[in-house]
Amino acid sequence: MGADQNIMWQDAVASALEWWQDAGIGALADESPRDWFAAPAPPPAVKRVVADQPVAPVVVPLPTTLDAFLAWRTGPDAPEAGWTGGTPIAAQGSPGAELMVLVDTPERDDVDRLLDGAAGRLFDRMLAAIGHNRDTVYLATLCTVRPLAGRIAPEVEERLAEIARHHVALVAPKRLLILGNATSRALLAMDVARARGSLRRVNHFPAIDEQRTEAVASFHPRLLLERPAQKAEAWRDLQMLIGGTGS
Repeated sequence: MGADQNIMWQDAVASALEWWQDAGIGALADESPRDWFAAPAPPPAVKRVVADQPVAPVVVPLPTTLDAFLAWRTGPDAPEAGWTGGTPIAAQGSPGAELMVLVDTPERDDVDRLLDGAAGRLFDRMLAAIGHNRDTVYLATLCTVRPLAGRIAPEVEERLAEIARHHVALVAPKRLLILGNATSRALLAMDVARARGSLRRVNHFPAIDEQRTEAVASFHPRLLLERPAQKAEAWRDLQMLIGGTGS
């Protein structure tokens, strides 16, 4: 009986050793003594990697003098500087004129002068009808470069509108003639169809109520070439512009 028990114990020990070996335990004791009653060592510190926080874009203030603004407007830092399709065309005429005219972009035929093609010839006749010419007005655009598509992309419209409002504030004209949908949205926050028919007011500085310019929105000459029937309505807009009263 005793011999049989020894064999059973030997088998049990061998089986246990084999299981521990399979489990990856190569020794029954550590090579160095261990204090089993000591508090466990703190876990190693984990280095936390914090993702980069988005950096707010640097907003460069617009030039505060007209000369500096005009130089910047056609320089390498202007929004249109990287556009293809043409060279920038600066505002033209006298900044001291009582009447400022704002259009959306240069025309396809414009090279050195704004409104230099068929639309420009109609524009000249519109000015003559109210006693003006290009020397007595200040003509500017929302875009200094004509976009390849011929119209302002929605993603840059807000920025160009901000720049146009700043431009008007620096010039501070007595009257402002706004021609075209994009221009009307930029200055009056509404299309020409809604804006025309009333004398509007553009506030240069919201905190100073007196700093305002009376504005009239009307059709762009290029639209009048396509739709001659609208010329009668455009003529009423021009009369309102020089009369200074509207509904």
